Amino acid sequence: MSNTTNSARQRIISLLDEKSFMEIGALVTARNTDFNLQQSQTPSDGVITGYGLIDGNLVYVYSQDASVLHGTIGEMHSKKVAAIYDMAMKMGAPVIGLIDCAGMRLQESVDALNGFGEIYAKQVQASGVVPQISAIFGNCGGGLAVVPALSDFAFMEEQGRMFVNSPNALPGNSVEKCDTANAKYQFENNGCIDGVGTEVEILTQIRELVCMLPGNNAGGGREEECTDDLNRICENLEGCVQDPRLVLSNIADDNLFIETKADYAKNMVTGFLRLNGMTIGAVANAGVVFDENGEKKETFDKVLSARGCNKAAEFIQFCDAFDIPILSLTAVEGFAASLCSEKNLAKAMAHMTAAFANATVPKVNIIVGNAYGSASVMMNSKSIGADLVYAWEGSKVGMMDATLAAKIMYEDESAEVVAQKAKEYEKLQSSVQTAARRGLVDLIISPADTRKYAVAAFEVLYTKGAGEPVKKHIAK
Repeated sequence: MSNTTNSARQRIISLLDEKSFMEIGALVTARNTDFNLQQSQTPSDGVITGYGLIDGNLVYVYSQDASVLHGTIGEMHSKKVAAIYDMAMKMGAPVIGLIDCAGMRLQESVDALNGFGEIYAKQVQASGVVPQISAIFGNCGGGLAVVPALSDFAFMEEQGRMFVNSPNALPGNSVEKCDTANAKYQFENNGCIDGVGTEVEILTQIRELVCMLPGNNAGGGREEECTDDLNRICENLEGCVQDPRLVLSNIADDNLFIETKADYAKNMVTGFLRLNGMTIGAVANAGVVFDENGEKKETFDKVLSARGCNKAAEFIQFCDAFDIPILSLTAVEGFAASLCSEKNLAKAMAHMTAAFANATVPKVNIIVGNAYGSASVMMNSKSIGADLVYAWEGSKVGMMDATLAAKIMYEDESAEVVAQKAKEYEKLQSSVQTAARRGLVDLIISPADTRKYAVAAFEVLYTKGAGEPVKKHIAK
């Protein structure tokens, strides 16, 4: 029988609604007997599997038990995980993996290798069918690092370890120099970790996320009853424009915004909110991160970066797969300029542009600041398929800053001439009114009315049906 007091089981109990967990495969043990494995007790073969409820929503869950052969993956361990995936896809419910594993079980060699492959295959099969969430509570190393990376969302406990190669195995590095496996490093650098915290905090975050997401790709987007005022005025939003997290929180039902990958590519914000009870995916450019006291914690150039574009693209693709409408807040003035960016930026920009253009869900763009150049075109503009585009009063839409444009066009003229031409350019070519006259902006709105217009936009787009050409290739 499985251990009834271990951390693996307790995590499941803490995650799910009270008394809702039903275990599957409790009597499974290791089948292999090589290298004296028959002398070891292997209850549940090191992984507890089953199903239960989160706020009444069906989920399937597996939790690795580090007290059994260090949670290593062997033949029967992997078969149990694969079986959970099969059931989840049949029932149309999310899969949650609680990871605490020392890797492959050496005593089972090729059977363990095959087990890894079986888990990978099920994750790929389930991608875009049911949401997949992973949380790392112990070790997640080597080939196992693929599991959270293949998941739609991943979390790390503060003491968790995630790595392909351990820090000491990296040439010229050691854990004392740079602990590449710790939660902080992974949160900021690997691009697949959505949150870090204590065990309790992570389990709470998973519950909140599950309540935002549809169970599968067949039932349409997620909707809940809304008790918030649909026409609620949001005062002083223009003061929050540098940090779109504040804008999104203010316009959301009950001011709830759940950010994803918060510490990765901070100049691009992604996350979920509700508008009139409907789950909406948000993508936004950021220039500032404010702390809990309202003080500037970090500042960024309002530009597209390679990491930011890839972060946005993956998020958009998830939303599109699960029929979650997309809201973008645009305030971008160009592209990141560095040697590192130059190596990766063009491909990343293409990835994001294709994600926006290919998405068939309702798409609404609100220009909340300066929207300059081709960078603004990539941020869910009318040109690449936005259904509705609004712009705040005082925002600007054009090729570039008017003064810079005038200096380029009149480089041999006096400062007085350049200044005069900048004013003319600002009025004629950088004005949001000009963009509206060309049909590129549908409506110019007051920042205070943002919630009202966003709600109305998604309401009118609720029955959107997009006819797309039949094709197999997806540009990216």
